[in-house]
Amino acid sequence: MLIERILIPAAAITLASIVTRVVCDGGGKFFGWVKEQNEDPEQIINKASEQYAWNYAKRHGVLKVLGMREPVPLEAVYTAVQFLDRDGISRFESIEDLEKAFRSQTERSFQRKNSKKQDGLKVGNEKQYLMVLGGPGAGKSTFLRKMGLEALKGLGGGYVHECIPVFLELKNFTASEIEIEKAIAQEFRICGFPSPEEVTAKLLEQGKLLILFDGLDEVPTKNLDNAIRQIQNFVDQHDKNRFIASCRIAAYRHNFRRFSDVAMADFTQEQIKEFIFNWFSSEADREACTAQKCWQLLQKPEYKAARELAQSPLLLTLLCLVYHSSQNFPQNRSVLYRKALRVLLEEWAAEKRIMTDEIYQGLSTELEEVLLSEIAYQGFEANRLFFSQREVVDQIKTFMADNLNAPRHLNGEAVLEAIAIQQGILVERAQDVFSFSHLTLQEYLTAQYIDDHHLTKQLVKDHLTHERWQEVFLLVAGLMRGGADPLLLAMETQAKTYINTPKLRALLTWADDIAHDSTDSLSAATKRITALFLALVNDRALNLARVLDHKLASTLELARTLAHTRTPKFIHDQENTPAKSALPTRALAIALTQSMPTRQMGQALAKTFTQTFTDELAKLNVIQPHAIEVLVTRLKELKQDAPDLRQPNHIVQEFHNRIFHIWFTSLKLDPTWISLSTEEHRKLERYLYANWLIIRCKQAAVRVSLQTWQTIEDRMLKP
Repeated sequence: MLIERILIPAAAITLASIVTRVVCDGGGKFFGWVKEQNEDPEQIINKASEQYAWNYAKRHGVLKVLGMREPVPLEAVYTAVQFLDRDGISRFESIEDLEKAFRSQTERSFQRKNSKKQDGLKVGNEKQYLMVLGGPGAGKSTFLRKMGLEALKGLGGGYVHECIPVFLELKNFTASEIEIEKAIAQEFRICGFPSPEEVTAKLLEQGKLLILFDGLDEVPTKNLDNAIRQIQNFVDQHDKNRFIASCRIAAYRHNFRRFSDVAMADFTQEQIKEFIFNWFSSEADREACTAQKCWQLLQKPEYKAARELAQSPLLLTLLCLVYHSSQNFPQNRSVLYRKALRVLLEEWAAEKRIMTDEIYQGLSTELEEVLLSEIAYQGFEANRLFFSQREVVDQIKTFMADNLNAPRHLNGEAVLEAIAIQQGILVERAQDVFSFSHLTLQEYLTAQYIDDHHLTKQLVKDHLTHERWQEVFLLVAGLMRGGADPLLLAMETQAKTYINTPKLRALLTWADDIAHDSTDSLSAATKRITALFLALVNDRALNLARVLDHKLASTLELARTLAHTRTPKFIHDQENTPAKSALPTRALAIALTQSMPTRQMGQALAKTFTQTFTDELAKLNVIQPHAIEVLVTRLKELKQDAPDLRQPNHIVQEFHNRIFHIWFTSLKLDPTWISLSTEEHRKLERYLYANWLIIRCKQAAVRVSLQTWQTIEDRMLKP
């Protein structure tokens, strides 16, 4: 292993050098003890130093979490962390400020995009007293362990100060008195250092220790105040040494006077990628390109919410473990998010051995999930992501009072504190203001509440076309283990209410008619969306085509590219311009004549796109064959009459009118059907989005009956 070959020898030399100079050079008691044993002082120190390095590497140099079968070397997967400075962890003024800040983000993240970040190792070198804050699974302990490894490496490491690291897990201090110096001496005793108490005293006196206090929040509540006081006194007494402590941010009360406070920053996309490539770095994974495949899968739009979870090192580890087991992420995303929730509710706290408080004896995981789902749903329904402490406590108290099986001895404040500090599912974002740690978790719990309370019809009626609810719809479909048929049928019924004007009904009737006689294995819905796309050149129609048939979508994307890159400016300038919804269609008609040079692509490339599009469309045979054949032939014939672009605009406009006439007559399309009003355009957008979401929900569902889906698909995009 890398640790064996590099870290241990270097660490042994570093430790032996420090101990020899600090303890032996004075010729004191320690040196005399070695002489009495008739042993070589250098040899015994080297042996003990090597053992110390081995112990640190075995105990703190590996990662084994979430039921992993084998430990992973920390050095192999470690991703450099970043800290938020004081401005980055400053408090917001109000709930309104928080809501505004989150909704202005382009990524699904509660961390402000413009937050100033600092390299973790750099800060660790600069600060003699450092307090590292963060939520559960943010990587605090991993950072402390890594700093210790760097210190062990001596000159070859990233820690610039000559120190021996001592890693102390504060959860082990269960007595009222925590004897820190005695605990340090024990670390030296078990490695064979003679006179460990004297070794410890001299190292502390000379400032040669890097003491890593891990998990201040894990000290039993009854001992916490006493522990803080004793740690403070110890730091004051031995202030030549260096100290790094960690604490969950919800539990910290800024009561360490000397310490600089920093918070763990969420992983960026670059860090997520680095972590994944570090994780899948074995020879077999490199040959199979596992890391690349995992990363590319995570970039797909359907895993946008999973990318949010990946900002947490703990949940990113979960994603890597899930991908490792099946070389994929579950099609049913609710399975993945339920696992993430359970990790925070149970597994992580259990691994940390902190589930000893009274609350865990009375509030079961199932009961807590029901409580959290109620909080999540009420907030999401009100379009709120942030809640005051009083609101949450009142909800908890009401839930406890109304539920016969809820423990009566627990108070709302204690329950909230446990959820926030020990589990990190709710996070204090400002003074007495909370949110869920991840929007993904709130969405999952909201979906769970809807499924538990049979609110799918209400969900469809109120939120079918609200894109903020998209993930909730997909999760509800995945949670309906009895079958998602009722959800899909309700969505179909609601979607049809948007097609309620003569133009919209005529447009769907035309699409059905022109695709009706085509002879191809594609579904009727796929043929209709092709016709609608040719009429509209619309992004919503293209998105629907993508989920219906990927090959078809690739062909239609060529048409979209032609339309978007070859739109003549005068179309927008003319007073007699048709409705905005018709402009892309006219631009595509012009592009297919190959008569217009473009500023954004060379003419040769434009011809290639045009030829490819017309050839592929003919091959797919999704609308009446003669319609496309006639259209392409007549447009090519018209090309020889194309005017020079230097001629007056009215001549060019007249030529384009001929193009439009050929386009509409060949496709038997009335141009007034695509000259939609703003309201009609909005209704059509909603209709296409709703049908896209129906297909996505079908894909996300555990079970859908074949008969139900065939019925829905046959009727899709039909007036």
